[in-house]
Amino acid sequence: MEGNHIRTYPLLAPLAWLYGAGVTVRNWLFDRGILEERTFDVPVICVGNITVGGTGKTPHTEYLIRLLSKEWQVAVLSRGYKRKSKGFVLAEADTPMEQIGDEPFQMKRKFPHIHMAVDRDRRQGIERLCSPNIEPATDVVVLDDAYQHRYVKPGLNILLIDYHRLIYFDKVLPEGRLREPAGGKKRADILVVTKCPKRMAHEEMQDITERLRLHPGQKVFFTRYDYPKTLGEEAGENPLIVTGIASPRQMEYDLRKILPRFEMMTFPDHHLFTKKDMERIRERGKGRTILTTEKDATRLRDVETKVIPIEVTFMGKDKQEEFNNIILNYVRENSRNSVVLESKNGHEA
Repeated sequence: MEGNHIRTYPLLAPLAWLYGAGVTVRNWLFDRGILEERTFDVPVICVGNITVGGTGKTPHTEYLIRLLSKEWQVAVLSRGYKRKSKGFVLAEADTPMEQIGDEPFQMKRKFPHIHMAVDRDRRQGIERLCSPNIEPATDVVVLDDAYQHRYVKPGLNILLIDYHRLIYFDKVLPEGRLREPAGGKKRADILVVTKCPKRMAHEEMQDITERLRLHPGQKVFFTRYDYPKTLGEEAGENPLIVTGIASPRQMEYDLRKILPRFEMMTFPDHHLFTKKDMERIRERGKGRTILTTEKDATRLRDVETKVIPIEVTFMGKDKQEEFNNIILNYVRENSRNSVVLESKNGHEA
């Protein structure tokens, strides 16, 4: 199992204890109602994690956008990491990446029909997205990376866990990379173990499920990334792959099954590529194809690249249908139209 080889820093355990104690007290205050969690009259789905770094939030958020947009007007609300603006920003077709951040920019470009907004204050952000001057009216809000933002109480909480850094092997910051103790998983309605190997044994899924110690009502799913079979032909011989993502390990492993040879050039997550960086990339990629992720392509605008498309695939028989039904039934039962109809029926009775 991959997760038991993760790196931690035992010498920092005393600091981790202090940090963990502070987070635990904060969560206790929310659990007891001393700090207030606010609910809204539209369905709110949170996609987040308790691990610093990439767990696949953007691909899974995009999966939800595709699923929900068939019936409803979707709004996505993000913090907008590393953006240069402040407060609430509703993205338009021509909004530059610097104003909303790379991941929101990517989603707005791929799904121009959604309301894509950024706001550090998620309560204010939801209020603005649901105000009468937003057209068409928002039917459902997807919160991107808001698992620790407890001032909003989502109707459905989805916790993503990286297969390569399973939370029960990890430690709280700064000893490990957990934003809060692993017990924080109890707030999740759905847990998704992401970036799984393509050929994952059913017994390993069962073992992980048992180790997660689910609470009654919680559901666990396993997903992997799939890449197009034509990628090998499009990439040519010995392409250069440039990434600025937190956890490229599974991606590199999967691509080795598609591309006989390639060279990796890695940067930190959300890296803002400088002119010097791009000169180095162009020099190393001279005469061959430069491949990159969708997120990184938004920050490599001065380099000719090809995007590596990925698709989230649920593992296990009928698991995708089960996941979809949970999401769709929640939104149908909690949409504004359903609430209004229920209120009318109750009044007539």
